[in-house]
Amino acid sequence: MAKKVLVVDDEKLIVKGIRFSLEQDGMEVECAYDGEEALKLATENQYDMILLDIMLPKMDGFEVCQQIRGFSDVPIVMLTAKGDDMDKILGLDYGADDYITKPFNILEVKARIKAIMRRTSGKREKEEAVKVIESGDLKLDGESRRLFILGKEINLTAKEFDLLELLVMHPGKVYSRENLLNIVWGYEYPGDVRTVDVHVRRLREKLERVPAEPAYIMTKWGVGYYFQGENQPTV
Repeated sequence: MAKKVLVVDDEKLIVKGIRFSLEQDGMEVECAYDGEEALKLATENQYDMILLDIMLPKMDGFEVCQQIRGFSDVPIVMLTAKGDDMDKILGLDYGADDYITKPFNILEVKARIKAIMRRTSGKREKEEAVKVIESGDLKLDGESRRLFILGKEINLTAKEFDLLELLVMHPGKVYSRENLLNIVWGYEYPGDVRTVDVHVRRLREKLERVPAEPAYIMTKWGVGYYFQGENQPTV
């Protein structure tokens, strides 16, 4: 299967050149020209790599990178202006995997992309192999999208399952309500964060022995929600 890359830059000639070169190597390339469009695409699609410029309209690359890191570990390579060492440092602090300085040689870009993809492909294959997750009395089957508690199947709506699966796949990781809304419902969903609260309440009613004293879906007051796996300390 072709590797899928998202290229984000407001300079259309640069995007066109990168896209042409990567497609010549058999990669599938999608493009965005501002930060909001990039975040929307990253929320709605799965990529093997994101090339992300820092200076973008609507939302800069640092903020885009930080928000993507709230729901994905996709490799991100920042494109920085020559000599901006602080941009490089900030990019790595916000979760970028690497950086490339402009003006760049397209051969260097392709070499960096391929090197990072080699490093991450083995890790991703292991993660994708995990189809069934068990924690305490809970068993989540991602392939058939079914949930069992003590062997008894619990009926969930599509969004309840999506929300639970995201939390279970990242035990102990605290997600803000805004992040959960963007990831599960989509960046353009017209509702507000109360939608998340309602679905968490419903999940607790279905999963927990005592919903008011949850053992699985925990609240980090003032921050958001997280899944507490078996034998995992409270965050």
